[in-house]
Amino acid sequence: MTDSTSYEIISSYVTESVRTAMQAVNADEKKATEIRLRCERAVSYVYPDKIKYLTKNGKLTDNYSDSECVAVTASEIRQIVEKLCHFSVYSCTRELHEGYFVLKGGIRVGVAGTYSDTAGQTINNFSSLNFRIARCVKNCSAQIFEKIFPDRSSVLICGGVNSGKTTVLRDLCRLCGNSLKVSLIDERNEISSSYGGIAENDVGVSTDILVGCKRSAGIISAVRTLSPDMIFCDEISEKEDSDAILQAFGCGVNFAATVHAENYENLMKRIAVKPLIETGVFDYAVFLEGSCFPGKVREIRRLKNAF
Repeated sequence: MTDSTSYEIISSYVTESVRTAMQAVNADEKKATEIRLRCERAVSYVYPDKIKYLTKNGKLTDNYSDSECVAVTASEIRQIVEKLCHFSVYSCTRELHEGYFVLKGGIRVGVAGTYSDTAGQTINNFSSLNFRIARCVKNCSAQIFEKIFPDRSSVLICGGVNSGKTTVLRDLCRLCGNSLKVSLIDERNEISSSYGGIAENDVGVSTDILVGCKRSAGIISAVRTLSPDMIFCDEISEKEDSDAILQAFGCGVNFAATVHAENYENLMKRIAVKPLIETGVFDYAVFLEGSCFPGKVREIRRLKNAF
């Protein structure tokens, strides 16, 4: 899916006043990574190296207090959420509990607001929305693939916020999935962008996709039923993830996964990841440059035999 298509999908969810301004934006400026709407504040366009604010005539400005900036009301944000819920807020309790929606094309919409004080808390007063645009960048992982593929090594893709971890993982899944049996655990549907059972993003011809399940449960299910050579998953963060990975690794399955860590020192502080490195599950850690150069590899570090 192209940037322009993703942009049109986003504009179809916003209210008329915002949509009119969005459609007047210059084509090059539509290539933002995020479009953010906050109650009573200017609509912002986030780029890797800057933030701009939308004006009524479709221009982008550095001045968020410009009187011509487009601001949204609480009522407008509520209207957008209702549209995200297909006009049935009560049918989207899972999304409103977890705080995000995933749209066609892998666009993720983060929701902020006030959580209810009842059991199974959900957001019921909405204050802001973050439309995050997913991108496929073919061959951005070629350097990593060439390093790990001959021996089918396991790899951690590491970086900070907006460093391109998921983009790199998606492309690596495509390359490996064209040669090996791969299972993709796509908990938030950000990697494959599956819609109606069909992956809109190319994740490899031999890739089986599990969408919407917890990582740990998906990993165990894949090992039991899909006989993968490799399992791909995003954002290792919990002990349950580590336990499932260790179990699968003991069955001969290798892994490619992402983790939030900007350098080796940060990586070794991640409680869920450190035991996986110490027990030799992962062969390499790939560290990305950061948000100003999303998807760019800074370092590929050998991990096995480090202890």
